[in-house]
Amino acid sequence: MNNPNNFLNLPNFEATKTLGQKLGQNLPEGSVLLLKGDLGAGKTTLVQGIGEGLGIKDPIVSPTFTLINEYHEGRLPLYHLDLYRLEPTAVVGLYLEQYWEAGEVLPGITAIEWPEKLSYLPLNYLEIKLSYTEGTGRQVFLQPVGDFSVNLSPIIEGFL
Repeated sequence: MNNPNNFLNLPNFEATKTLGQKLGQNLPEGSVLLLKGDLGAGKTTLVQGIGEGLGIKDPIVSPTFTLINEYHEGRLPLYHLDLYRLEPTAVVGLYLEQYWEAGEVLPGITAIEWPEKLSYLPLNYLEIKLSYTEGTGRQVFLQPVGDFSVNLSPIIEGFL
């Protein structure tokens, strides 16, 4: 069931980054974020804020052409995936589940842009739907799925 308290209005670029910073400061290792929204909705801006919240100093750029950018110098590793340019059949061969299933990759925060291209989803994740309306800014809806049981209150505090 949708929780209206998880719907946020972000009036500008700075507010989107601030939400990302709070996510980076509060999410535990192993968190998976599925970022949905049209081009220009603010997905990469949000991930830039997450990186800042984790203490990552390197510039966070969209991995549209590289597919995956990994940042290891923060509080936790940040794995930023962008599946925009891929067909779903091509995504299967990338074995992206290594980023959210225990094993090969050091647990961190995995942020996936265009998760609609995944052949299957993680069991537990935070779905973040972003939309942008000229004049009013961004609207963001946060929806925990599965056993994603992080307390969102300190993250969304100040945005409601």
